[in-house]
Amino acid sequence: MAFLGYERPDGTAGVRNHLLVMAVGQCIEPVAQKIAAGTEGAVAVTQHYTCLKEGNETILHTLVGVGQNPNVAAVLVVGMGCESLNAQLVGTAIAESGKPVEWIVCQDLGGTRRTITRGKEILSTMAHHAQNLKRKELDDRKLIVGMKCGGSDTTMGLAANPAIGAAADLIVDAGGSAFLIEPIEAVGAEPVLARRAVNEEVRKQIFQMVANEEKRFRVPGCEMEFMCQGNVDGGLTSIEEKSLGAIHKSGSRPIQGVLEFSQRRVQKVPGPGFYLQDGTHYDNMAFSIMAAAGAQIIVFSTGRGATLGHAILPMIHVCSHPETYQKMQEDMDINAGTIVEGKESVKQVGRRIFEEIRAVASGKLTKAEAFGYDSFSVYFRDPRLDRLLGIG
Repeated sequence: MAFLGYERPDGTAGVRNHLLVMAVGQCIEPVAQKIAAGTEGAVAVTQHYTCLKEGNETILHTLVGVGQNPNVAAVLVVGMGCESLNAQLVGTAIAESGKPVEWIVCQDLGGTRRTITRGKEILSTMAHHAQNLKRKELDDRKLIVGMKCGGSDTTMGLAANPAIGAAADLIVDAGGSAFLIEPIEAVGAEPVLARRAVNEEVRKQIFQMVANEEKRFRVPGCEMEFMCQGNVDGGLTSIEEKSLGAIHKSGSRPIQGVLEFSQRRVQKVPGPGFYLQDGTHYDNMAFSIMAAAGAQIIVFSTGRGATLGHAILPMIHVCSHPETYQKMQEDMDINAGTIVEGKESVKQVGRRIFEEIRAVASGKLTKAEAFGYDSFSVYFRDPRLDRLLGIG
């Protein structure tokens, strides 16, 4: 089986052909946005935490991974000039992927106007390069798909999530890769996941990932919500109940490993099979981690009706609640409520999701893309907190 994608210099396969204008920090973000404006396929992104590098390496690794993502044809990195987390540092690392990468610095060029002018000149050349790239037939083994959920209710564990899991199995069986991010939403479900670990080391990684995330949320005297009000209104009673539904997105195939998210690296998917991804359950931040890990597409389940989209990753929305789908079908790509209604089986909907993945990989726009959703956020895991909690 095959899809029509873009073959990149490093051997990866893109399903989109974006031009990425990456501001290394928020102070230069308006300049990056003005550079990208008016160029088809260009999108501007940044991170809003810090311009300092030491102690913030997860931010650096995420930005680099996003720039190296195969959905990106070329990258222009924009800096102010006084950052430690600077444009040359980020651009040089992204360039290891072999794609066209350039960087410009506002203080060196002499201000906003000159930086925008120079940036648009560079972007015009990159756009010409991207336009000359054509889709070609690529094997399904090149697919890397991330699984995520949001706006959960009680129908999720019955319909959308198991159907996504069935699609994940089909991806793996075709020789591709799939992975699930949401460590806090594995609390109480670790033994179920661990039984599928390919070896003892991976089994330990699964328990450790969940235990570490639970520590971060259960700081004595400063505990945080595990679930939002919409989850409760949707009938979910505990994080354990939510977790047991959420993990159905992982399917049934062996778990090959836990992808690292740390100061050392944001690990890319190393090969075929199913993986878990360390990181966060916060939606937009999780999407960027998945992009850095190499995902080309996200399959996103919802019962309450979450409308989201990412700057470089097409997102397939799978709705599990029949009433929600009827109200919000303009935002939903797949109706899994047919399972709840008894009209289709989990495997049947899983097959539809798999075919939709292949169609989107070949260029079909998702509903979120058609609406222009292009959110981008970076997740920062504070190493000081982890040290205080005895993690790592």
